[in-house]
Amino acid sequence: HVQLVESGGNSVQARGSLTLSCVISGLRLDDYCLGWFRQIPGKEREGVASIDDDGTITYEDSVQGRFTISRDNAKNTLYMEMNNLKPEDTGTYYCAADRETRRCTSARGEHDYNYWGQGTQVTVS
Repeated sequence: HVQLVESGGNSVQARGSLTLSCVISGLRLDDYCLGWFRQIPGKEREGVASIDDDGTITYEDSVQGRFTISRDNAKNTLYMEMNNLKPEDTGTYYCAADRETRRCTSARGEHDYNYWGQGTQVTVS
């Protein structure tokens, strides 16, 4: 049974920082494509960052240089450190996983991921 549980969302002021965590059970992190998405009400989820099975990382342009995705295989946890947060970063953040590791980039659509967490809210004011 695969389960993803996010935490770490909060309300912060602009230029602040947060670190999101996603504890994943039921799969090996380094066998999967892992991603972080965010969603604003009324819009589709957009990919923010991804890390594939061999550790290759990609970012959506607006977060490049501010966000850092990482994974700890021993702790079965995916992270995203977010610095210099902006109001436009506000949204619900989801972690996702999929066994298909080809084309594992931040541009990969939400429909190409099989497993999802429940989301954690980030509000930047």
